[in-house]
Amino acid sequence: MSAVVTRCPQCATAFRATQSQLTARGGRVRCGKCATVFDGLSHLIEEGGGPVEPSPQLGLFDPGAPPAAAGATARRPVQALDEDEPLPEFLEEAPPPARHAAAWGVAALLALALLLAQVAYYYRTELAVLLPQTRPYLADACRLLGCELRLPRRTDLLSIESSDLQADNRRESLVVLNAVIRNRAPFAQEHPLLELTLTDGADKPLVRRVLRPAEYLPALAAPQLGLGIGPGGEAVLRVHFDTGGVRATGYRLYLFYPS
Repeated sequence: MSAVVTRCPQCATAFRATQSQLTARGGRVRCGKCATVFDGLSHLIEEGGGPVEPSPQLGLFDPGAPPAAAGATARRPVQALDEDEPLPEFLEEAPPPARHAAAWGVAALLALALLLAQVAYYYRTELAVLLPQTRPYLADACRLLGCELRLPRRTDLLSIESSDLQADNRRESLVVLNAVIRNRAPFAQEHPLLELTLTDGADKPLVRRVLRPAEYLPALAAPQLGLGIGPGGEAVLRVHFDTGGVRATGYRLYLFYPS
């Protein structure tokens, strides 16, 4: 069997051994000079690179044997170790205790559940739109938490399709507002607030009034108002109100949601 030469990286002593001796324990050997444990396979050298100690100076690493003192000569033969023998503690990664691993697993699951709950809380409206089947559960959760599960509020997907302001012949200061609000979204939206501003001939505001859904849609009960304007639907309104004797020549009508 061919002999090879390996060098201790700590004290630079070279030793001659056979390949089978070096591979018997994955290449781990202990230097007979300084007791350093090293990988003999990764420190092979060519002969002629300096004095070579006889092979008994190099022992396969035995975790049960005490290390030799620095400078001492270990005169024990190379012994093959059982491949099933466990590695020494410092060469193995100790697995975490099962109890700690279970605790970390439970903590990770709790943290994930808390994160999902926070996402569902802050984006409950969007979640109810994307997954309508979750709305009843989100509504129940909001009742427990004291929050509101509102319909979406996308003013960019709402428009006033038509509007006009007419005088009511029954009384001089009485006017009638007619308007149609259209929801262009593919989902139901909350009824917006309407801001009506009466202006003079120079388009300067004279009177401003904010109309809530219950005011411009008085015929609808609260549960019906809560359903909002359906996807692609319209809200038709007709409102009578007193201008208080203000002589207006024009008006402006805006829709918005409260912040």
